Amino acid sequence: MRHTDQILIFDADDTLWENNVVFEQVVQDFLGWLDHPTMNRTELREILDDIERANSAAHGYGSKVFLRSLHDCLEKLRERPATVAERQQILELAKALIDYEVELIPGVTETLAELGARHRLLLLTKGDPEEQQRKIDASGLDHHFRSVHIVAEKHAGTYLRLAEEQALHPERAWMIGNSPKSDINPARRAGMNAVFIPNANTWALEHDEVDPADERVLTLARFPELLDHF
Repeated sequence: MRHTDQILIFDADDTLWENNVVFEQVVQDFLGWLDHPTMNRTELREILDDIERANSAAHGYGSKVFLRSLHDCLEKLRERPATVAERQQILELAKALIDYEVELIPGVTETLAELGARHRLLLLTKGDPEEQQRKIDASGLDHHFRSVHIVAEKHAGTYLRLAEEQALHPERAWMIGNSPKSDINPARRAGMNAVFIPNANTWALEHDEVDPADERVLTLARFPELLDHF
């Protein structure tokens, strides 16, 4: 049975289009370039994850903060400031982020078009406003949404404010995304429903446990499966 006349709130990165796979490739290239004499990639990645976690909390998200984390990681491991040549090399390694073209998840365009005829669609994404807007513009999807919201962080308060601003009834609102930490769990804490669509490339820092007994969380394997429920 389909839910009718609902408010569907969509995440963007790794829900509507691939995103973290590009960052992950840069990370792997960076770790290989480091060629640390005593640490393996797993150990190096743990250090980088800790640095990214701290920088995200202090400075937000996006490619600029990511590059900062790469520089900080290098300097921590080398125990000295990065040289001009090393900074240039990191920029070269991260070139894929600069040249990145939005790659939509299969079925997104058609699914949004059909859902928009039956429901009210909103977009809620976190990150650097300029960078996120650039991706939204490049995606060509913005016309599907009644409103677009770019926020610094997604927590329960973010969803409560959105509900108040948009006069949403939480029991009729569904947050749709790939991140348990940012999409599913905080939306549920705000009293909304959620649709969890896992992405194999989801950033490690967005992982969290989703309550398997929560009947107000719908888990789908593919984006077009939304049409079976809404």
